[in-house]
Amino acid sequence: MVFPHPQLANADGLLAIGGDLSVPRLLLAYRYGIFPWYSEGQPIQWWSPDPRCVLFPDKLNISKSMRSLFRKRHFNVTFDHAFASIIEACQSIPRSGQSGTWITDAMKEAYIELHRLGYAHSVEVWHGTTLAGGLYGISLGKVFFGESMFSHQSNASKYGLISLVKELEGQSFSVIDCQQDTPHLRSLGAETITRSHFLEILRANNLQPDQAGNWSGLIPGSI
Repeated sequence: MVFPHPQLANADGLLAIGGDLSVPRLLLAYRYGIFPWYSEGQPIQWWSPDPRCVLFPDKLNISKSMRSLFRKRHFNVTFDHAFASIIEACQSIPRSGQSGTWITDAMKEAYIELHRLGYAHSVEVWHGTTLAGGLYGISLGKVFFGESMFSHQSNASKYGLISLVKELEGQSFSVIDCQQDTPHLRSLGAETITRSHFLEILRANNLQPDQAGNWSGLIPGSI
């Protein structure tokens, strides 16, 4: 089970087509900066874009308006309490400029299995008892690979991401992989780095032990 070297991806970042979404293949892909992204009815496509959008925890930007929400404890945040609900919400929420979703049913099942094994994690943002937003991704070593986020209420996904980044910073995580470069992520301090730089980070990270397990016991600290 091998992939071409990530530097062989085309100008758009497409590296390979085919294969499956088995746990070993997915974990191998993430360790080398590769992720699946395709639409229903298409073969599985594997990507390694250049440049890569990342967020270094110590460069997190928290606006005055977001700090105000945290002071007021506008939302409550949990980890790994409702992974399936988070990925289903990310799958179903309408997105500007997209007619469908890249989170196919096969993708959903694969990441739920990764969650069961302690590699995939969710962040839930609650307003009262209502799920207002959240996100999910993969944790390997000291790198978190963000996959998708959603908001049913204004600022909910930002609230969840800020809470996650502060938690990861406290655990000495080196970087959060954002995959896609968006104004939303830029506003929080995300930046782009070259694929070569990202692969250097991953080579060092692959020497770190994985901390597979459930994060439901984590309690977000104050901002």
